Amino acid sequence: MDAPRGPSEAALLARAGLPQAEAAAWLAQAPALTGEFARDAAAFSRAWRCGEALLAMLPRKRARGATEAAAAASIHARARRLRADFLAAHSVAAYCRLTDNLRRFVRVERLVGEAAALVPGLVPSETALAAEAPLPLAEKEGVEIDQGLFLAGVLADAECGAHLCHAMLLPRAETAELLPRLRKEGALDLGAASVRRSGKAVVVELRHPRFLNAEDDTTLDALETAADLAILDPEAEIAVLRGGPVEHPKYAGRRVFCAGINLTHLYHGKIPYIWYPKRELGIVNKIYRGLATPGAVPDDISGVTIEKPWIAAIEAFAIGGGCQYLLVMDRVIAERGAYMTLPARKEGIIPGAANLRLPRFTGDRIARQAILAERRLDCDSAEGRLLCDEIVPPGAMDAAIAGAVAALAGAGLVSAAGNRRAIRVGQEPLDLFRRYIAVYAREQAFCHFSPQLIANLERNWNAAARKM
Repeated sequence: MDAPRGPSEAALLARAGLPQAEAAAWLAQAPALTGEFARDAAAFSRAWRCGEALLAMLPRKRARGATEAAAAASIHARARRLRADFLAAHSVAAYCRLTDNLRRFVRVERLVGEAAALVPGLVPSETALAAEAPLPLAEKEGVEIDQGLFLAGVLADAECGAHLCHAMLLPRAETAELLPRLRKEGALDLGAASVRRSGKAVVVELRHPRFLNAEDDTTLDALETAADLAILDPEAEIAVLRGGPVEHPKYAGRRVFCAGINLTHLYHGKIPYIWYPKRELGIVNKIYRGLATPGAVPDDISGVTIEKPWIAAIEAFAIGGGCQYLLVMDRVIAERGAYMTLPARKEGIIPGAANLRLPRFTGDRIARQAILAERRLDCDSAEGRLLCDEIVPPGAMDAAIAGAVAALAGAGLVSAAGNRRAIRVGQEPLDLFRRYIAVYAREQAFCHFSPQLIANLERNWNAAARKM
């Protein structure tokens, strides 16, 4: 017996009160791919504009009833089917136009903006993004999902995806001005992050004291810039990542490593989708692989990256994104009593590249328990020691860091970099990472705008009652 069928697309649009002529015009949109980029881009753009015009006739998301919400979902679904068709045929051609046939490096946050101008409707325009920006996450239309579909299409291609990874591994532009200052002054305050030389080490400190050093759109650029400077600093041989002192009454004055993504900002719509691929392709991958140079692909066989061993100092906890940083570190020192969690399932998102990396440390079963069932890993436990190299009593972290720096620096930077590359080439070559991030870019986009994410934040975080 056939399963019962729901109402047709035409019926959904009619029930929502959309004009029959406009609805019929939208449903008639079925551009035929010709293989010629300019012709197909024009035809598909016309189709997407038609869908956008229909959506504009509906009430804003928070004011829609069930029939209007169903109509909006139908329009989005049809438009995304067209995007899938277009990207299957032309994601490589689009990326090549945006990068002057791979001769120009464009970071992801700029790439999606330039793609909007190249093929209107493929990804949201600046105007569409600006309209969404002030809204709480629950009230956003979710137009940024299309950025994820576009990035997934680019990253799925081996050559274009590797080129985008390369672009994101280059030092940020501001390091050219800041590095001479660091060399001269020995320390820089970048606001949400700082970088400070200490003997043979350079210490990067995350500073978001009001939010337990959680990460959000106000911290990412500063932290990535600080990491760039730490890697580039010729006066230091080892880099250290540490959380600064926080304000929360329970931990007031204490250092906390990282509370993960800022759930309050997430709920209130202050973290855009592009934050996720920007973080994974940027700072996290830079800590793991080092910085690239423009003239060579940053794979491990070429050996052209500029890199240092990294030490993480866990005080109090490493939650979510904080735990993800541990998976790209060369040594992890944890304070006794500290713990690690990956509560992404409880939130409703994907925990960065932890799905790719955590099983290497803990095995598949514990990794699944941590990612899918919120298993807490106490640092000073058998499972926790699979991630942590050294456990120290409270108050002993500074001495432990100094000892670890001396031990790592004693072998020399050349051999350290060589050994890091030799480990990576067997564990996570760049192409494996590229393929993972292609899936992550798409799936995280849908997770970020899922109604379940909103429900999880309200149920598990009491997000509606928390103030910005």
